[in-house]
Amino acid sequence: MSETAPVYSALPLPDFADYDDAQMLTEAEQFYAHVKTRHSIREYSDRPVPKAVIEACVRAAGTAPSGANQQPWHFVAINDPEMKSKVRKAAEDEEAKFYSGGGGDAWLKALEPIGTDASKPHLDIAPWLIVIFAQRWGERNGERVKHYYVPESVGIATGMLITALHTAGLSCLTHTPNPMKFLNELCDRPENEKPIMILAVGHPAKDATVPAVAKNKKDLPEILTTYEAKS
Repeated sequence: MSETAPVYSALPLPDFADYDDAQMLTEAEQFYAHVKTRHSIREYSDRPVPKAVIEACVRAAGTAPSGANQQPWHFVAINDPEMKSKVRKAAEDEEAKFYSGGGGDAWLKALEPIGTDASKPHLDIAPWLIVIFAQRWGERNGERVKHYYVPESVGIATGMLITALHTAGLSCLTHTPNPMKFLNELCDRPENEKPIMILAVGHPAKDATVPAVAKNKKDLPEILTTYEAKS
């Protein structure tokens, strides 16, 4: 039987938490207190992380909203040391070009307070690498199907994945060597998928540090504009 596009049907809203105003604020403030303890790190412990934890976090990311509910993402989780080393070598080859001038003076200057360079040992040491792919189009009945709002959808799912990893007690680091086409071959992914990010995932080393500048977050008035109803 040929696969057809699903038709619209409605279900009663499930799983809704009906909080009063005070509880809403409590929940929001508790969530903020939780997520503000998230930090990107570059020094990892080699302490293993169970695959089941990674799977649960990716499952959470897969609940993200997406354009036309097409869920245009694929996650590749890598624990194999040999494959991680291949990712590191290919990534460092691209990063060497970037830091030797390919990134441009302004970009390299902006990175100075972060303290990064072309060396990426965390890609070997972190117990897991999660490569995030954006599916630029899909297939149905052997025909190409357009996906909508792909960058936005994958960005939301990635943010949910990072939050899920933090909630599980793990640290991660976003890594975006450019170009990243080498990841399609290494991860055996099709041409309709574009690699957009590598997440190094694991527990921080005992001597892990964060750049001091990373603690500088914009104040609320810098990131929020509010238009309220007139009383």
